[in-house]
Amino acid sequence: MPHSVDLPAPLLPALGGVHTILATPAGSISLYSEQPDDAGNGAPTLLLIHSINAAGSAAEVAPLYAHYGLQRRVVAMELPGYGFSDRSERPYTVRLMTDAVHAVVAHLRASQGGAPVDVLALSLSCEYAARASCERPDSVRRLALVSPTGFSGKRRHYGPAGSSRGVAWLHRLLSRQPWSQWIFSGLTRPAVVRYFLKRTWGAPQIDETLWRYCLQTTRQPGARHAPLYFLSANLFSADINALYEALDCPVWMSMATRGDFTDYRGRATVAGRANWHMHLVEGGALPYFEDQAEFCAVLDPFWAP
Repeated sequence: MPHSVDLPAPLLPALGGVHTILATPAGSISLYSEQPDDAGNGAPTLLLIHSINAAGSAAEVAPLYAHYGLQRRVVAMELPGYGFSDRSERPYTVRLMTDAVHAVVAHLRASQGGAPVDVLALSLSCEYAARASCERPDSVRRLALVSPTGFSGKRRHYGPAGSSRGVAWLHRLLSRQPWSQWIFSGLTRPAVVRYFLKRTWGAPQIDETLWRYCLQTTRQPGARHAPLYFLSANLFSADINALYEALDCPVWMSMATRGDFTDYRGRATVAGRANWHMHLVEGGALPYFEDQAEFCAVLDPFWAP
């Protein structure tokens, strides 16, 4: 049976709680925050960071946001080019994404007396969280990486510090008018978004609420700009394995068992380190949508002091 789609305009908030816009050097950044009545009994703030793709938004962390919002202060950010954050036409780079993370972490630390925060990131955003932690080691207490990039295939990445894997000619081709919007519109048709989510899940059943929100967020002004930099590899770090190996905070990493994101052969470069904790979690790349209780039962002990 075909799926009907009702696309409200303007974009609706991805999450509940308090929604604010933070002015930063990386542009305006969208933040959602939630906390229990007891304010989390002094636990550090947990920052959630969605993945990078054609339809990214804070909706990707909804189950974790709801779960941890009952226990402690939790904040979900939307990276530049996504959700309610600045989607202007400008270069979207590894540096821009990392600076956005720095700005939000600094904002959260200021609200809790300068104490470091906990961070959970998804997929490609794990690279920005890792870079931010390496650049300011006192800012992140513990770092959780869900289905992180940088470990697939045989090749590891030890390029110049701060460099990307971008293909300049490809971005020029993708962003050229008039077909840049046509390309993006084709990639974000309902059936295509469903196809990629099925590959993420590794199963025909996906989260329908997330699918609908993906369609909504990709139909906003400026939605194509950041994804075109993603498609031309400009948002992938060419030095990511050096960054992962430089992390000295406790790191928790989950690996999918189904779908397109199950190749983690490169984890051997950090698997023997005492600060790294790795887990195969049954399911696709976003396993907490499938079984949030089981996922959090594995992750929750990591956050303990």
